[in-house]
Amino acid sequence: MMHRVTRVEALDKYRLALVFEGGTSGIADLCDLAGKGVFALWNDYEAFRAVRIGNAGELVWGDEVDLCPDALYLRVTGKTPEEEFPALKHEKLHA
Repeated sequence: MMHRVTRVEALDKYRLALVFEGGTSGIADLCDLAGKGVFALWNDYEAFRAVRIGNAGELVWGDEVDLCPDALYLRVTGKTPEEEFPALKHEKLHA
């Protein structure tokens, strides 16, 4: 099941208020990403505030940065990938 963001609002301190399909909502704190790698774009806070929702329910900033809606959902809910996607528990890892 893929989660789609249906509403986003940029808040202060690199936080986003998000609403997902199905009604789950909450705050995603992205301050740990700000200024690192491609997220250096956010050093201009107005660039961070220019967030929009892409065609697949992901969040995008211009053509440079996008964030997976599933990863955002996990941040908002505090769930682990295995809790949200039970099939992951049964995946075997091969080295």
